Amino acid sequence: MHNRLVPRTEWFRFFEEFSRRHDGWLVTVRVMDSRIGSQVEASDLPLEGIVSPADAAGPISLHLGATVSRNLEHEISSPRQVWVEVSDQGAEQALEVISGNGTRTIIEFRVPVLPEELDGVVHP
Repeated sequence: MHNRLVPRTEWFRFFEEFSRRHDGWLVTVRVMDSRIGSQVEASDLPLEGIVSPADAAGPISLHLGATVSRNLEHEISSPRQVWVEVSDQGAEQALEVISGNGTRTIIEFRVPVLPEELDGVVHP
């Protein structure tokens, strides 16, 4: 397993492609803050998408849930770094966004696998 830093100049394109590859995958979102500790923001909700402004100057928005009654939009203000945790087999296991104030937002997949191993479950 290794972590890869996503350069700020690639955020917009990276999140578009990442969202397409993992559309509908179940995720858990944790927010880690020095004042409040680790809090689960969402658990086992389908990923609808992650959006970053084209200039990477604004917040990053997470969109989760597939129904009106079970959805979440989580905004990460002042993002400074984006990390991807990748397994030895190349599967993306988690994302971590670090904000300017040190808050860490971690998006973890319920089952980290390579998209091509899902046998047609993922949308094209």
